[in-house]
Amino acid sequence: MISYAECSARERLALLLDAGSFHEWLPPAERLTSPHLAQLGVPSAFDDGVAIGRALLDGQTVFVAAQEGAFMGGGVGEVHGAKLMGLLRRALRDRPAAVLLLAESGGVRLHEANAGLIAVSEVMRAVLDVRAAGIPVVVLIGGANGCFGGMGIVARCADQVVMSDVGRLAMSGPEVIEASHGVDEYDARDRALVWRTSGGKHRWLTGDCDALVEDDVAAFRAAAIAALGAARPVTLQALEDEHALLAERLAAVPEAQWNDGVHDDATRLWERLGVADAQRVPALDVAALLALHSHGGR
Repeated sequence: MISYAECSARERLALLLDAGSFHEWLPPAERLTSPHLAQLGVPSAFDDGVAIGRALLDGQTVFVAAQEGAFMGGGVGEVHGAKLMGLLRRALRDRPAAVLLLAESGGVRLHEANAGLIAVSEVMRAVLDVRAAGIPVVVLIGGANGCFGGMGIVARCADQVVMSDVGRLAMSGPEVIEASHGVDEYDARDRALVWRTSGGKHRWLTGDCDALVEDDVAAFRAAAIAALGAARPVTLQALEDEHALLAERLAAVPEAQWNDGVHDDATRLWERLGVADAQRVPALDVAALLALHSHGGR
């Protein structure tokens, strides 16, 4: 068993994909760096924190991008976003079996705020274009930095989301929420709270991710192979189903019952969504949780 969370972006690519099949586009040797970081005196990376290319997965051609969480938390800047965008546009031309996004990002790189925001919006549109063309987009989340901000939105635009129980997915990161609303609202140091509200188990139970796996590269590979060919059409009905999912979740625990000082909101939500023995969820491993509860996904 090899921990997915402890691997670098390129280690994940080497272990997840068919051996020796990854062909990188715009590798570090090209020295494609951010035009903004140097002006601010911030160190750059020769790949701007993301590796993109073509590979084989179970013998099928896939396009893949892997964000490097060790560089600026996987933050998206102009070049980083352009590489993702180029990958997706090429997918429309070449039509691989799927596009895999190995997401690990805190969101937009603050050093490149406007450029990063524009880049993320373009990536979102490109993901939907690829899906509309019948090419599955699969997002894998299991890195130490989680998947937050703009990349959190990108993930939820995809056909399939695969998470480990140590992965995290949300719009705003814990530190951002704490800074905006105070520690009484959200204590970013409370690891149990963070994982109850943005961790893989919670996201799977609430239908925000389609497959929950152990923190193991082999488990991610198996889930990615299972997702090949599982394109979901982008339709008005699909959008309405997403809204219905959110409405059901909100109705399960009305706002008047939030933060009442007595109940744990996440556990109560799990109970209202039909999870048996919801109090046990944080202590269960993935296999036990899957045995405890089943759902139809999104």
